[in-house]
Amino acid sequence: MNDLTHLGGTFALADGLSLTRMGYGAMQLAGPGVFGPPADRDAAIAILREVVDAGVNHIDTSDYYGPHHTNQIIREALHPYSDVHLVTKVGARRDERGGWPHARKPEELRHAVHDNLRNLGLDVLDVVNLRVGGFSQPEDESLEEPFTALAELQQAGLIRHLGLSTVSPRQIVEAQSIASVVCVQNFYNIAHRHDDDLVDSLAGQGIAYVPYFPLGGFTPLQSDVLGEVAARRSATSMAVALAWLRQRSPNILLIPGTSSPQHLRENLASATLELSPEDVTQLDAIDPAGGRDSSGR
Repeated sequence: MNDLTHLGGTFALADGLSLTRMGYGAMQLAGPGVFGPPADRDAAIAILREVVDAGVNHIDTSDYYGPHHTNQIIREALHPYSDVHLVTKVGARRDERGGWPHARKPEELRHAVHDNLRNLGLDVLDVVNLRVGGFSQPEDESLEEPFTALAELQQAGLIRHLGLSTVSPRQIVEAQSIASVVCVQNFYNIAHRHDDDLVDSLAGQGIAYVPYFPLGGFTPLQSDVLGEVAARRSATSMAVALAWLRQRSPNILLIPGTSSPQHLRENLASATLELSPEDVTQLDAIDPAGGRDSSGR
């Protein structure tokens, strides 16, 4: 693989599978509310091709984005996926009103895996994350039945590697008793750091931690401290927030999503933004509850 330092380098998820630390989240390629087709399909295809042309080989998706629309756009834009790795997730579906009901029974998971294979045009999926928990935090539930179902699909040759999303440390241990876990995708950013200990624990095991909503999601990050550091570094606040995550731990992989070419280029540029120790100390002091630093600003 070519030198990818401009994308934060790479992380070895498993033997033979190295992902660029700066990836791309395809969630926003669907219509409003991640439901229905995009207003401009050609623009969605163009941004995916720009992502890959920049060297990114890590695209995060799900067949319930749309549903189906996002994966079909990815297939049209990028198939046959030369040196591109797709990480998808299962565990939910979309109802006719755009809701996100659970879909975690074995038969539902098998159906979801086949939907991903069909709409992406693949015979085997690189990584499938089991998405459980609530909207932004884990729920106390056993993963034995759903994760066993995915492990069986892995043994059948339809999935290469398994991951988890919106899970607790206890649930990770339970899943690891069933099959290997190569990545964990939880809600985490500079203002939401409840998983600090988990990030470090997974780093010690060589497991990737992939924060979703790295820029705040539906509630964009706002902080005077971010603005101050950004001004000092001649960067955007969002670039600083991504750089903080990248420097937080070498096992953190980033998947910011956007349908804007300008925002995409800003996100990619953050992979070469190096924060000083003083910057990091100032950013670490941001109050997770309110986006202020610990002095009350």
